[in-house]
Formats: sequence, structure tokens, C-alpha cells
Amino acid sequence: MKNLKTIPDGFHTLTPYIVVRDAASAIAFYREAFGAEEMYRLTEPGGKVGHAELRIGNSLLMLADEYPDFGALSPQSIGGSPVKLHLSVDDVDDFFAHAIAAGATILRAVKDEFHGNRMGMLVDPYGHTWSISTQIEQLTPEEMQRRFSAAFE
Repeated sequence: MKNLKTIPDGFHTLTPYIVVRDAASAIAFYREAFGAEEMYRLTEPGGKVGHAELRIGNSLLMLADEYPDFGALSPQSIGGSPVKLHLSVDDVDDFFAHAIAAGATILRAVKDEFHGNRMGMLVDPYGHTWSISTQIEQLTPEEMQRRFSAAFE
């Protein structure tokens, strides 16, 4: 194994790993709503998903069913999640509408934002919050700060 890559092909330095209730259903939702491609899944004899990897765009998303004995609980079990996942897409309006039609819930409607993105937020049926955006302006950090500060005036 002298040519073993320490970071596997297709992985980035940071890859989100989420816990869901009913991973098989969640995989189907992410395929329908986000166009995810299932890379593989490891399933117990009873059907529980111990690990799955999906590709969304050029990124990976790992997920598994709940395993309370290992502290792996879904947002539904703990009453929400402080984590927000972000997707950058070519057409936020179309992508957002497709996700809502597949069963996501609107948290914040799509609109043009101070930071140069057109963005909306939704919650998937498994309790995870997603922000979805398309860049519509290329701004410097200084211009974003100026606009951000102006929002508080």
C-alpha cells in the first residue's frame, strides 16, 4: 500500500456527516430533491443504514441512521440542529422549487442578499437546515461588510 492516498478521491478536507431517522428514506429524498448520486451504503440485516455516501454536485455527504448507544442522534431526536448545510447551485430558484416539491419546508424564501448571493433556506423532512444559493455578484469582503453594517443602521 505504498501508493495509498491519505485523502480518497472525491473527498474534500471537510465532509459533512449527518444522522437521520430512516436513512433509506432520506437517501431517496436527497436523490429526488438535490439530485444526489448514491455512491454506496452499508446496511444491517434488518435494514438499518450504518453508513452511506452521496455525491451532491462535486461534494460528498455522509449519513447514517440513528445509533443512540453511540451518541448518534438525529435532529428529530434532539429537537433541532445548530448546524446549517450550504449548497451552491447554478439556479437557486429552480433548485429550491424542486426541493420544496420533493418534501422540504421553506424556512426563508429565496431572495437577493447583501453578500452577493440569491439565497433561500429550507428544512428537509429529517430536520436538517439547508441554505441554497447562487452567486449573482462578486463582492470583496470589504463591500460585504459595508452592506452588512448598513443593514443594522
